[in-house]
Amino acid sequence: MDTRQIEYILKIAEENNITKAAEKLFLTQSALNQQLLKLERELGTPLFQRTKNKWCLTDAGRIYVEGAKKMMQIKKNTYNQLYDVSRLCKGTLNIGLCPSRGLDMFTAIYPELHRSMPNLTIRPLEMRVSAQQAAIASGDLDISFQVLSRSDWSKNQYQILGSEELILIIPAIHPIAQKAAPPGEPLATLDLSEIRYEPFVLMDRNSTLRSLCDQIFARSAFQPDILFESNSTAGIVSLVESTICCGIVPWYYVRNPSEKLVCFRLPGHPSWDVTVSYATSGYLSVGAREFIRLADNWWKGIQPERI
Repeated sequence: MDTRQIEYILKIAEENNITKAAEKLFLTQSALNQQLLKLERELGTPLFQRTKNKWCLTDAGRIYVEGAKKMMQIKKNTYNQLYDVSRLCKGTLNIGLCPSRGLDMFTAIYPELHRSMPNLTIRPLEMRVSAQQAAIASGDLDISFQVLSRSDWSKNQYQILGSEELILIIPAIHPIAQKAAPPGEPLATLDLSEIRYEPFVLMDRNSTLRSLCDQIFARSAFQPDILFESNSTAGIVSLVESTICCGIVPWYYVRNPSEKLVCFRLPGHPSWDVTVSYATSGYLSVGAREFIRLADNWWKGIQPERI
């Protein structure tokens, strides 16, 4: 099935620029423009409004792109099913990963997947949860690994791999640190009201972790003094280690805590889901199902017996 012309138009729409699209497609701008003009003549209408720096879809272009994406998804699902029936285990698997831990998981399980399916091309993409959800819905991702509370689930399909508790971290030199449990013992629980006057570093407002933290503070009946908003969970840990603030992070980031901070559980033990997500109407290839199996094993293998 030759869908090159469709792919050309989708790339122009994605880049909003024919020059950039031609570069990504390894074509000359002239050759790409000829393909576009040929299609527009066949359809009897322009697909793009041309300006020097930006090409925008016309009404006809939006209709074409919407249908083209569906056709490409049908092609991909069909080929994946054919590859599975013939046991070729080939094709391309686009995987969405959350920053940091997603890459850790991928690095740990990819070698085994590659040994069993060497002809399968894997494309890992690090992106925020909201971007992953949109990419799954549009067909740009086959599967994605997201950590979020159920209130943040979208209309995509979700499979829970595990649960992860959120942990309060404070500098080890803080006076309240003496309430922490001894090393090797289960973490003590600390009410946030005991440090309500301390500054906090939290994730930025567009993150799923921030929405969960906001709920935690709402239940504690006070608004935190936010010293800094970060787009990196690992950065929150570093700032707390620098002794200037407190923070709330998922267990994964303090599973091997440094001597510069102490950890506490929070009342009610708030947690969120570790999930794999995929399109409700999509086809999960053998490769995708194997990746999910390996990811499930990896996550269960690092879960603590107790916190």
